[in-house]
Amino acid sequence: MNAREAGFVLYHNPRCSKSRQALALLRERGIEPRIVHYLETPPDAAALRRLLAALGIPARDLLRKGEPEYAALGLADPALDDNALLEAMAAHPRLIERPILLHGERAVIGRPPERVLELAAHR
Repeated sequence: MNAREAGFVLYHNPRCSKSRQALALLRERGIEPRIVHYLETPPDAAALRRLLAALGIPARDLLRKGEPEYAALGLADPALDDNALLEAMAAHPRLIERPILLHGERAVIGRPPERVLELAAHR
């Protein structure tokens, strides 16, 4: 069984050096994940909620706080709940931290890129 059949999914931005490095690390180990270009086909709020469950983190930890949309949408407001943050990420996918490697019910954010190897080791 190859890794694609085993269900590795990489939420990937090819313009991001960390995302490219994570993909290269996986391929060096013979893992060819299904690639989701999340900027072109953004996950909806329900898919993001499943990712959060697999990551084991709250929505706020998946936000890229340095993006202009973060400030423009007022996402630093602590009164915003996970639903509001997920809707913002679904509407503005640049806000989603990357890369994310998903395998089954587990996921990791590839920051640093070597973190994807933690999940890849369990195949």
